[in-house]
Amino acid sequence: MKNVKERKLYSLKEITRQLGGEVVGDGLVDIEQVATLDQATPRQITFLASQKYRKLLADTRAAAVIVGRDDAQSTALPRIVCDDPYVYFARVSALLNPPQLPPAGIHPSAVISPDAKIAASASVDALTVVGKNVSIGAGCVIGAGCVIGDNVTLGAGSKLYPRVVIYADCVIGARAILHSGCVIGADGFGLAMVGETGNGHWLKIPQIGRAVLGDDVEIGANTTVDRGALGDTVIEDGVKIDNQVQVAHNVRIGAHTAIAGCVGIAGSATIGRYCKIGGAASILGHLEIADHADISAGTLITKSITEAGVYTGVYPFAPHAAWLKNSVHLRHLHELAQRLKQLEKKLLDKSGNRS
Repeated sequence: MKNVKERKLYSLKEITRQLGGEVVGDGLVDIEQVATLDQATPRQITFLASQKYRKLLADTRAAAVIVGRDDAQSTALPRIVCDDPYVYFARVSALLNPPQLPPAGIHPSAVISPDAKIAASASVDALTVVGKNVSIGAGCVIGAGCVIGDNVTLGAGSKLYPRVVIYADCVIGARAILHSGCVIGADGFGLAMVGETGNGHWLKIPQIGRAVLGDDVEIGANTTVDRGALGDTVIEDGVKIDNQVQVAHNVRIGAHTAIAGCVGIAGSATIGRYCKIGGAASILGHLEIADHADISAGTLITKSITEAGVYTGVYPFAPHAAWLKNSVHLRHLHELAQRLKQLEKKLLDKSGNRS
C-alpha cells in the first residue's frame, strides 16, 4: 500500500467531476482518505448515512462530509450533497484507494502445466500450482500458494488471494474475488447407507458436477462452495458471500444476493436474486427462497419462502435463569393450547356464545 506522502490528493471539485454530486462550500479542499465521523482527521472526508450518527457531525475533525440532500444544511463544513451518502462514500473510497496490481508474469517457483493457457497480463505468485488445460484470463492476479485444478477456467480480471483452492473442472467468471482459504469445488456431502442404520456403513457417492461462479462474484475467507453431485452448483453474477459460509452441493444462488458470515446452506437449496441473508442463518436442503427475501441473522429456514419480505425466527436471549423458565413453558406450549381450547369450549357450552 502506498504511504500517505505518496497518496494522490483529490479536491472536492475533482471528486464530483468524476462521481457526480454537488459541492457546497469550498470545493478546493484536498482529500487524501476516507474515515468515520468520530475518527476523521483534517484532509479526510467522512459521511453521514444514518441519523443515529448525527450527534457526531458537530464534533468531527474531517475536512469535508458526504451528506444526503435532507442534510445539506446540517453542517458548515465543505460537503458533497448526493442522493445516497453510503454508496457515494463507497465510490470515493474506491477512487482514493485503487487496487495495487503486481507486475504481470509467473514466479519461478510456480508449478504450471505445459498446456495451461495463462494471459500475458496475468500475475502468478510463488508456489502456485496450475493444472492441466487451465485457462487464466487477462489481468488475473493469483496469490502465493494457490492450487488451481485441471480444466479450470478463470475469467479476466479475477483475483485469488493466497492459498485459494479451486478443484478440477470448475468455472470462475470475470472479475471474481476469492479470499484466502476459500475452497471452490470440493466434494459435496453425498453418502448412502449400506445395510441397516446402526449396523451398516456409509458409501460415498461420487460428486461429478462442477461449481460454476458468474461474473463479479466475491467469496470470503475460508468459505466453501461444494461441487454438484450430478448437475452443477451455481453462483450467479454479482453474488457476495462473506467469510466462513458453507454452500453445499447443487445449491443455486441468484444474482446479486448477499450472504453474511457463518451461514449454512444445505444441498439443493435454491436462493433467489437480490436476497440478503444475515449471519449464522441456516437454510435446509431442497428449499426455494423467493427473489428479494431478507433473512435475519440466526434464522433457521425449514420451509420454502414464496414471497419477498423480511423473515425472522430468532429465539430471544435472556438471563440464563429466565431463559430456563421460558423454555419450560415453550416445551409445554401445545399442552397449554389444548387446555385453552377446552376452556373456551366449556365457556361456549355454558353461555352459548364466546365471552
